[in-house]
Amino acid sequence: MRTYFALLSVVCSILYTQALDAGQTKSILAFGDSLSDGFMLKRSEAYPALLAKKLHAAGLNFQMTNASAAGGTTEGGLERLPPHLKRKIDIFILELGINDAFRGLPVDQIQNNLQQIIDKVKARNPNVRVVIAAMQLPNYAADDYVSAFGKMFGDLASRNNAALVPYLLQGVAGDPSLNLPDGIHPNAAGQEILAENVWRVLEPIAREVSSQSH
Repeated sequence: MRTYFALLSVVCSILYTQALDAGQTKSILAFGDSLSDGFMLKRSEAYPALLAKKLHAAGLNFQMTNASAAGGTTEGGLERLPPHLKRKIDIFILELGINDAFRGLPVDQIQNNLQQIIDKVKARNPNVRVVIAAMQLPNYAADDYVSAFGKMFGDLASRNNAALVPYLLQGVAGDPSLNLPDGIHPNAAGQEILAENVWRVLEPIAREVSSQSH
């Protein structure tokens, strides 16, 4: 009988620990376009999945949800955001805007849409940490629009006390060996570099969030 109760105690202890661990799992929502979706690649090769592996290897208990969509725009992002607000978001990675720019949408309008997305996420998750992955337009048309678009992400980060990935495609853009034949979308090797670019900004935030009680 004593052995039975000892065994029961061990089992209960394990179950309690597992429940505690589950309760401490934090959530990350990656919300972007084809760059985050892993265009023409397996989802497991896209940088959000690679970040999930880095988090696990670092002993950080996070669930990564990649809610990105190829061809995604800021307006489209606003439309498809609501279902993702039903669950708690601890860290929000926002990567949208380049497709709007390719279509010539006014920078003010792109920024306004991105701000609305951030506002909606914060309204449901007041303590959420926001990470903005910035993009840049090619310099072949280095005019006011190009510079305004590039500056927009830093302005959004400052206004929202968000962390900024200065340029998501740093070290990848323009390198044929790191991109698909279209010259625009990273291949699997390119996605690994994207993951490193985001990880440098995400890691300290994830460690801080992980240390806080849920």
